Parts: sequence; structure tokens; C-alpha cells
Amino acid sequence: MKTQICKIDPEVIDEDILRSAGEIIQAGGLVAFPTETVYGLGGDALNPDASRKIYAAKGRPSDNPLIVHIADLSHLTPLVKGDIPEKAKLLADHFWPGPLTMIFEKTKLVPDETSGGLPTVAVRMPSHPAAAAFITAAGGYIAAPSANLSGRPSPTEAAHVIEDLDGRVEMILDGGRVDIGLESTIVDFTEEIPIILRPGFISLEMLKEVLGEVRVDPGILSEAEEKHIRPRAPGMRYRHYAPKAPLTIVEGPEEQVIRRINALVLQYQQEGKKTGVMVSGENISRYHADVVKNMGSRSEDVTIAQSLFSALREFDSEGIDVIFSESFDTPRMGQAIMNRLLKAAGHQVIQA
Repeated sequence: MKTQICKIDPEVIDEDILRSAGEIIQAGGLVAFPTETVYGLGGDALNPDASRKIYAAKGRPSDNPLIVHIADLSHLTPLVKGDIPEKAKLLADHFWPGPLTMIFEKTKLVPDETSGGLPTVAVRMPSHPAAAAFITAAGGYIAAPSANLSGRPSPTEAAHVIEDLDGRVEMILDGGRVDIGLESTIVDFTEEIPIILRPGFISLEMLKEVLGEVRVDPGILSEAEEKHIRPRAPGMRYRHYAPKAPLTIVEGPEEQVIRRINALVLQYQQEGKKTGVMVSGENISRYHADVVKNMGSRSEDVTIAQSLFSALREFDSEGIDVIFSESFDTPRMGQAIMNRLLKAAGHQVIQA
């Protein structure tokens, strides 16, 4: 398959490109497209064959549910069994369009292939103008996980999508680098108290301001995930975001973390290994690895989120043999950053 790569300006969208992308979707094909979070791999959410193609293109386990993307709030009702919960309406008012996914009991309109065999559906309304226009042109319902091979770092620019999916999909819409860099927050509304299944840009504090009581799934920062239980949301069970080299997170007081990482770096360098580290900008001059990645400032932790997946991919291209990272348990986005970093590391953590 030859993949078309089409540049698209989010501010001045080319209607001919959108029409072509929409026709591909309606014919059962796949189109990768930018959102404000990461690039998505889109297919017709109501077409079971299209969802099968998404799983095949990514090499993704078929019990890992897909998120249905919409561009019009009126398109939510046909997907949801019964009434939409009032608390979900409140969140939609505050955060849609935006980086928030909500889970509901689904109607028969949603194929089991899209929901990963679950009786629920995950729905999001992205704020990226190119994403919204594409969804509309494609018929209104796009199933889309991140546009990468399963287990690889999520794509934050079209070059990452091309690296993983060139020849596997019909079209890639190149809208430049994304804004946020981490996938959406996922909130489950199938229980009485809403529960966060995946942290993201919309934080627990932001959700509590709107809803009051909100719970957090205990597995978000834990490796104790039951392998025989189906994941209720994307990314809950399988290893994700992993670079080719082993990644270890070092936690503890700042000075001890710096000393421990430098000692580990020296040890591996003496063995002839090429080392890489991921650190905050405040400490970048204090590390002695072969490649030192400035992840951004702890005081502006959205910069760390924006850098995370790109840094993991860069280590691959730079031939790094072993990677160490500081912990980034920052106040604003720390939970979301650490959720992705722990999965990338396979929960390999040492205390300084």
C-alpha cells in the first residue's frame, strides 16, 4: 500500500484534502490525523471491518478498546445507552471540545470491534480544528487510537506516524507538531462516582472543581494490573510508549538522584554502553551521559509532557543502549507524565 502524505494547515484547511480523507474513511480505509493531544489513527467507528484494520495496522490487541471521536455534541446521544449522565453533561460543557474522553454504556450502533468487546464506549470531541473538520468530512464518527505501532511511543508529529505506519494506512494528514503531547484524560461514567481511568491534561483537581467527588483508578501508577481482566480504557493493561533501550526511573531526593544516575551512567559507559538520561532543565548541566535530554521545566510541566514521546523516539534513532530518567512528579501534570513514563519503563524504578 502506498501512503499519501498530505500537509494540512489547521488555520486554512484544504477542502480537497479533507474530501479525499473522508472518502477513504467512508470506503473503509484508514487516515492518520493530528489532534491537540497526539496523532490518531482513524477509521469509521461504526464499521467493524475498519476497526479490525486499525488493530491490524498497529499490531494492537483487539481487546484494547478504541476511542470514538466526534465533532458535534448531538452525535453523542446515538452512542450512549439510556440518558447521558448529568455529570457527564457538565464535563462536556466545561472541557469539550478538548482533551477529555468519557466512557458510557454503549448502544448497538457501536460495534464490538470498536469497543474491544466491552459493553461500553469511550467518546471524545477533539479541539484541533483539522481533527474536527476531518471527522465531519468522514461522516461524524471516527474510531482512533494513537497513530503508532502498538507499544511504541505515541506520535506527536507526522514524522513519527510515517516512521511507524508508512505503507500500512491510506493517508497521513500532516498538521505539524501537536500542542499537548499526552493522550486525553479518560473518565468512566458507568459507576455512580466518576472514576479517572487515565490521567491527562484535564487533571483531577480540574475535574473536582466541576463535579465534586471523583475517584482515581488505583492502577494508574501501579504495575499490579490483572492480566486476565479486559482493560476498561486504552492503555490500562499493555506496555506502552517503550523505547528500544531499557529505561529505568530513579526516584528520591534531588541530589541523591543526580549522584545515583551519574554513577549508573559511568558504570555502563565503562562497559562500552551508550547512555542517555531524561532530566529537568534545571539540572541538565549536572549529568554526564552520552546523550542528555532536557525535558523542560518542572515549574512549567506541560513542557515535559510535550517532550516525553519525542525524547523516547530520539533515543532510538541515536542508538542509545540504556536510559535513565528523573521522576517528574510535578503538581500540574505529574500524574499524567508519570503514568506514561512508568509504562515506558515497564515499571522499572529504583530508589536513590
